[in-house]
Amino acid sequence: MGVPLLQQLRVGAYVLKQKITGRDKYPLVLMLEPLFRCNLACAGCGKIDYPDPILNQRLSVQECLDAVDECGAPIVAIPGGEPLLHKEIGEIVKGIVARKKFVSLCTNALLLEKKLDLFEPSPYLFFSVHLDGLKEQHDKSVCQDGVFDRAVRAIQAAKAKGFTVNVNATIFDDVTADQVADFLDYTAELDIGVTISPGYAYERAPDQEHFLSRQKTKTLFRDIFKRAKPGRKWQLNHSTLYLDFLAGNQQYKCTPWGMPTRNVFGWQRPCYLLGEGYAKTFAELMETTDWDSYGTGNYEKCANCMAHCGYEPTAAADAAAHPLKTLKVALRGPKVEGDMAPEIALDGQRPADYVFDDHVVDFMERLEEADRAAGGSFKASAAKEDASAESSSAA
Repeated sequence: MGVPLLQQLRVGAYVLKQKITGRDKYPLVLMLEPLFRCNLACAGCGKIDYPDPILNQRLSVQECLDAVDECGAPIVAIPGGEPLLHKEIGEIVKGIVARKKFVSLCTNALLLEKKLDLFEPSPYLFFSVHLDGLKEQHDKSVCQDGVFDRAVRAIQAAKAKGFTVNVNATIFDDVTADQVADFLDYTAELDIGVTISPGYAYERAPDQEHFLSRQKTKTLFRDIFKRAKPGRKWQLNHSTLYLDFLAGNQQYKCTPWGMPTRNVFGWQRPCYLLGEGYAKTFAELMETTDWDSYGTGNYEKCANCMAHCGYEPTAAADAAAHPLKTLKVALRGPKVEGDMAPEIALDGQRPADYVFDDHVVDFMERLEEADRAAGGSFKASAAKEDASAESSSAA
């Protein structure tokens, strides 16, 4: 697989420590969203549907570093929004790397070439560039022509300066196994690793027609893995058992606390994909969230989810508990023929609770109160910062 050895060793030691101390709920990856604002508007995205005053909010450098310390996870992923729009992103990354945490800076790469000087190559830092396929498919996915070419140029520029780069790909039901295999071949030519995951059905995403069901996901990934011949040296940045799960061979339940999210609202319940409430502290998130009320089979919004942020931690825990099973799957690869593992029954799941608007209204009221106390200056400042950054991304 494409996960660096140092990262494997550090994460393995961390998981072992949790087991030895008897801790059954612990984070593997902190999803740190310093802002929601983005310079793209992808049809499958459910992260940017907020009023401008919320899109203009930023976590400060100190808030970001406090979240890293509070959570304690060995890996910090920085998604968004587009993190490179944050004017202090260089300081945020520098502070996390100084703590010897592995940083995955997720970006659409429109600003990456111009912002490379904010960062220094490190074994603890890698850029995770969003690519959902080859040129035609990716530009269609992000709803803008030319983005694929700019992203590839940015990848090459970053690699030339000594940075580690991989790509993250979200898969929808409008692609074929051959298209995905060709895309993975291309990433192998670029000599970069790939994080690949079926798209989560965000309830407010503009495009609601192309999210994969669980059965379609399993069938598609089996077809993809059938094309993984020895000559195809794909660098998939996933655990062996998560890939086997995608192919329908493991009956996993998600581990929502495995990748907790900190954003401008607070600590998000229950996971990165689903905002159903917020806690003020990480401890409050872990201690007061009703974890058993979420997940496939428990909640309608989770019915079709097989995304890595929920299931990679489950696979990692399974691997730690069953090393011989893990070795067997690693040697043979994901099973692509025969019966699949039984699917989780949905007849007992609770219906979806649509709470997005309530959270937005509550947060807007708090912003307006803070704005009155501050004389209205912080909104104007944030909006000016966004205008400047978006102007540079269009250049």
